[in-house]
Amino acid sequence: MLQIRPFTADDRAAWEPLWQGYLTFYKSSVPPEVTDATWRRFLDPAEPLQGLAAVLDDRMVGIVHTVYHRSTWTTADYCYLQDLFTAEAARGRGVAKALIEAVYEQAKAAGAARVYWLTHETNTTAQALYDKVASRTGFIQYRRML
Repeated sequence: MLQIRPFTADDRAAWEPLWQGYLTFYKSSVPPEVTDATWRRFLDPAEPLQGLAAVLDDRMVGIVHTVYHRSTWTTADYCYLQDLFTAEAARGRGVAKALIEAVYEQAKAAGAARVYWLTHETNTTAQALYDKVASRTGFIQYRRML
């Protein structure tokens, strides 16, 4: 049975390969100190960064990371679903959908006004799911690295 739960301090060894898998999927990497800081932030209740694990048969098979932030459009916070990844062996079993639904529940309980996320235009597999659980906004992201 699939269980969705917040990260615990003991989850680092199971989380990190999924995190690295996510980065690899997007042909990206971050320095080890960023991974270390990210993990510490998940465990700090004062941080707006949170994480959930999908556990199947006592094995972490999926992760989702969220960031809560203010908005000029509402008095309630927004929840940005920043990262979502499912282990290849667990794909097609409803893990990603369960993680998204858990984020919706968590955000609703926190009083957030919106959950939103981005995906790459070539990630058509994920888009097939996203089109079922959310609405496309039509917005295009622009970015400048500093």
